[in-house]
Order: sequence, then structure tokens, then C-alpha cells
Amino acid sequence: MPNQPPEAQNPTVHDHFGRFAASASAWLGSTWAFVAAGLVIAVWAATGPFFHFSDRWAQGISTVTALITFLLVVLIQSTQNRHSRAINLKLNELIRAIDSARNQLIDIERLTDQELDEMQAMFERVKAASTRRQTRVPQPPKENPSSKPNS
Repeated sequence: MPNQPPEAQNPTVHDHFGRFAASASAWLGSTWAFVAAGLVIAVWAATGPFFHFSDRWAQGISTVTALITFLLVVLIQSTQNRHSRAINLKLNELIRAIDSARNQLIDIERLTDQELDEMQAMFERVKAASTRRQTRVPQPPKENPSSKPNS
């Protein structure tokens, strides 16, 4: 792998976690994960009579689901951040590659909220002007009075 940069040759913890998060997200979003979660709940509910629906029985599922929820939120956020970053990089490349595009839009996600509001207002003005141009009813050309034949 001599053509790869040094950081690609020595994967970091972040690289390993990124791969884990991507594959875990893919699996956790599958039908099989939903079925597995449903089975866990069914087994838990079925054991209720055995444990006389005790507080400990209810607290067990509550604790487990809270822990799983916390871990999944972190996992989903990591995957979402990676996905957003990849999309932003793709859009930046498209902006860079198109000659008529404004390079100010590259890394626009780093602007302040006020700067984004100003840019959005500018694009809304451009859209409104475009809509006005498209909805104008074309007027027939005015006749030149000098070109009218005399009656």
C-alpha cells in the first residue's frame, strides 16, 4: 500500500469506531433488528407472570432499555455526523468543479446563524425575482403607429 497516505496505513481508534458505527447502524436499521427487539420484549412480557410482575422485573427491562437507548443515540449521532460530513464534502467538490458556482458556498456549514440567515434571505429574493419573471403574462408587441395603413 505505498500509494496510501501514512494515516491510512495505520488505522486509528476513530477509524475502527467509524467502521463499527457504520456496520452497526446498517444492522440496527434492518428488519432483523426490529424482529430481535420485538422478541426481547415478548420474552420479557412472557416472564412477567413467573416473576409476579414485580418491581425488580419491571426495573430490569427499564434499565436495559435505557442503557441501550443511550448507546444507540451516541452511535446514531456518530453515523449521522459522518454522513453529513461526507455529503458536505461531495457538495463542496461540486461547487469547486462548476466554474459558474460561487466558491463562497464551500464550507457554508461553518458560517454563523446570522450569516446563514442573510444568505437564505438573499436566495429567497433570487427565488422571488425568478418567480415574478416566470409568472408574467407576455404582452403582445405594441404596434408602431407609423406602420398602420391609412384607411
